[in-house]
Amino acid sequence: MNGYELLDSGNGAKLERFGDVILARPCAQAVWQPQRPALWETAHATFDREDGNRWHGRRRLPKEWPIDVDGTRFRLSGTDFGHLGIFPEQRAQWAWIRETVAAAPRPPRVLNLFAYSGGSTLAAARAGAEVCHLDASKGMVQWARANAALNGLESHPIRWIVDDAHKFLNREIRRGRRYDGIILDPPTYGRGGNGETYKIERDLTETLRLCRALLSDAPRFLLLSAHTPGHTPVVLSNVLTQALRGLGGAVSSGEMLLTGAEGVFPLPSGAYARWQA
Repeated sequence: MNGYELLDSGNGAKLERFGDVILARPCAQAVWQPQRPALWETAHATFDREDGNRWHGRRRLPKEWPIDVDGTRFRLSGTDFGHLGIFPEQRAQWAWIRETVAAAPRPPRVLNLFAYSGGSTLAAARAGAEVCHLDASKGMVQWARANAALNGLESHPIRWIVDDAHKFLNREIRRGRRYDGIILDPPTYGRGGNGETYKIERDLTETLRLCRALLSDAPRFLLLSAHTPGHTPVVLSNVLTQALRGLGGAVSSGEMLLTGAEGVFPLPSGAYARWQA
């Protein structure tokens, strides 16, 4: 049994199964009516933002628990912001990363920016890539390292970096380091450990310019995703096409979806654009 499943959605919320734990959380995109209203009564806990961020029934959640998603193990825990340590709408992207890395003529060097708990890092590493994992949060990098250990990747060549993305990218350019693949999932708004701020509408173009400068002479791919309203597949495709103009290859784009059993409405949860040589 796969460790993740979208059970239902509607009335501005989503009902999901993470292993044996069923959770209801807000989802503004779910403007339709729930299809399986009785199933919502089975939720172990719910999260809402009506009076600040609040869990209801959090005591019924394990402090942490592991799940297996498409052969990769993750450690989950309910955070104060309603996150759990995984974005399962990225599952299709993780599969694409594994396939693209495995198809490379030699093990590629991959950079994962804004890397959160490491789903994309694990996908690339499992397929044989050497990976640099970067996030501004020390706690999230530690969480990602724990996920790597869960998957037997403790000794795999992964660099774990806690830093501001642009500061790190500029240093890597000065060092002459290059990457065959780059993955980035920039936040709508983020704050670094030293007070740096990141705003996607202000900073994404510069981020992509720096990423372009870090690509090797024979790059394989660049994968951009975002959860920011208004940053649609067309928007991401346009900015990526412009940033990588002259490299050849092809850009494709689409919606990221949460999915469940047959008949359960798929739930849009962000967008992606990817360039492949």
